[in-house]
Amino acid sequence: MKNLPKQIVIYGGTGQARVVRPILERNHCEVMAIVDDTPKIESPFPDVEFLNGFDQLKSWLKKNNNLQIGFVIAIGNPHGEVRLNLQKRLENIGLISMSVIHEDAIIAKNCQIGKGVQIMPGAIIMPGAKVGDQCIINTKASLDHDSILGNGCELAPGSTVCGEVKIHDNSWIGAGATILPKIVINKNVIVGAGALVNKDVEADSVVVGIPAKTLRKKR
Repeated sequence: MKNLPKQIVIYGGTGQARVVRPILERNHCEVMAIVDDTPKIESPFPDVEFLNGFDQLKSWLKKNNNLQIGFVIAIGNPHGEVRLNLQKRLENIGLISMSVIHEDAIIAKNCQIGKGVQIMPGAIIMPGAKVGDQCIINTKASLDHDSILGNGCELAPGSTVCGEVKIHDNSWIGAGATILPKIVINKNVIVGAGALVNKDVEADSVVVGIPAKTLRKKR
């Protein structure tokens, strides 16, 4: 995190924020505020200022306009599209998108990592893999060689994406699921926990089981 802001705003005030904050602090960053749009939600951190929504954030920034401030969006899937839209809005008001990478993650040197990515402890990203903007790669999830993860995707804890897989935007691979080599998962897909995906998956599908079958269409 060299040459990046050390003062950070986290957008999202639930479990993902609790996971992200210690990683930021180990990289000598200060979490200055938590922002959340949810009515009546309480801050996860009593020692950090809480802002209710985007308008309060803009007012707060006017009082801190002498600082370079970064942001992390701590909102999990199935809200990848929300993260991507928020990224644009936050960048438009002058904040800087930050990636959060735990020191225990294993990341090959020739990977491509997008903006605002969160990579958790024990995650593995192998050579030639590509990770889009605002992706979350959770604890002990793995993305094997030459696989592509589109924007706004999430790999839940313990999920396994084998080599040369392509996962399109805003898809969510559930905990412990396995995607076999060279499979294509199209946009806005949910793969259920523990599923084994052995064939391509159509857009806007929810698939579950071993082998995975379509449970329903999202739209």
